[in-house]
Amino acid sequence: MKIFFSAIVLTAILLPKPILAQVLPGIDVLIENDFAEVKGKRVGLVLNQTAVRRDVRHMTLDAFLATDKCKLTAVFAPEHGIDGGVLAGENVDAEVREGLPIYSLYGSTKKPTKEMLKNVDVVIYDIQDIGVRSYTYISTLLKVMEGCAEQDVPLIVLDRPNPIGGDVVDGNVLDMTFKSFVGPAPIPYVHGLTVGELATMTNEEGWLPGKAKCDLTVIRMKGWTRSMTWRETGLLWIPTSPHVPKPESAFAIAATGTIGEISIINIGVGYTTPFELIGAPWMDGRDFAGYMNELEVPGIYFRPTSYKPFYAMSSGQMCGGVQLLRVGEQCAPFTATIALLTTLRDKYPDQKLLTKVKSDRWGMFDKVCGTDQIRKKLLAGESFKDIVEWWQSDLKKYISKREEYLLYE
Repeated sequence: MKIFFSAIVLTAILLPKPILAQVLPGIDVLIENDFAEVKGKRVGLVLNQTAVRRDVRHMTLDAFLATDKCKLTAVFAPEHGIDGGVLAGENVDAEVREGLPIYSLYGSTKKPTKEMLKNVDVVIYDIQDIGVRSYTYISTLLKVMEGCAEQDVPLIVLDRPNPIGGDVVDGNVLDMTFKSFVGPAPIPYVHGLTVGELATMTNEEGWLPGKAKCDLTVIRMKGWTRSMTWRETGLLWIPTSPHVPKPESAFAIAATGTIGEISIINIGVGYTTPFELIGAPWMDGRDFAGYMNELEVPGIYFRPTSYKPFYAMSSGQMCGGVQLLRVGEQCAPFTATIALLTTLRDKYPDQKLLTKVKSDRWGMFDKVCGTDQIRKKLLAGESFKDIVEWWQSDLKKYISKREEYLLYE
């Protein structure tokens, strides 16, 4: 049965749930413990603007500068920089602030070196992730683990919620021949882990080079459960990068981010809701919404809309299209990616969208997808259902293995 939600039903589904929890991130738990895990140590912090305490008035950096329990000797910045303002893909420069070295992990090296760690007894990682394999903060985490293992420096991960949710797992497991900085480990595109869980799984599964292990401690959150949406945590959202303005953006990136790699259609970047939209000047949004909703992608409703991007693809042109809305706790965002791409291919053959893609863009698409099979299947005309079915066996194996490393109910 094909379902089109009425405005009344959709509004009811999307009404926010009451805030049920007061989740404490790992940094607040560490402070509750009076910095016991780092007492008397020289500390290196891997963080950015998302490293804030629950009240958001105080940053992790401030807490370490203020305490006399340990000594802050170095800071490490990921992609987008310590303040989050550097655009995607741009190098982050090293700097010194008030005598404190700020080392870049997104420039000439992505791994902390022996020189960077010479005055560090323990490294602490505190960055908010979004739950998507290609988002590079988890690649930085694994590179930090690698550097710590090489230099025999312990690592502490201050855990934070997965904003898509700890129960949402979707997409193909990365083929390790496609390992890259946008695909660092054999996990699905939507991996369903916190950064603490991912670090633990990486360590125990031998995913670091040479199956190395680092001396890892995870400071767990208090009050977080896997089924929580971000809004239910009671935490405020700090944009994790320039095009991730709200927690729902994490779900949206999981659904449309890979489409942006091939530059065939606007995905909301350049408008007020980046990654939540798919549209083009030649598209009728109602028709496209009808096609998409017929596919019944779990937990996702495609709302017809029109919008005019301020910049990026189709800038200044009125686009018809759809807005992707999450309407269920369980959803399948990467499945939505395949639904969108096969529908664009099959319903708009005159646009020849996939045949226009340049080879270098397909190369990046393969990296982000963690395989070349999705590209090949799309170009061969395989159906939405057949492509999604292709990854199910590996996904089930991952979900079973993942159970061993879950730190939260």
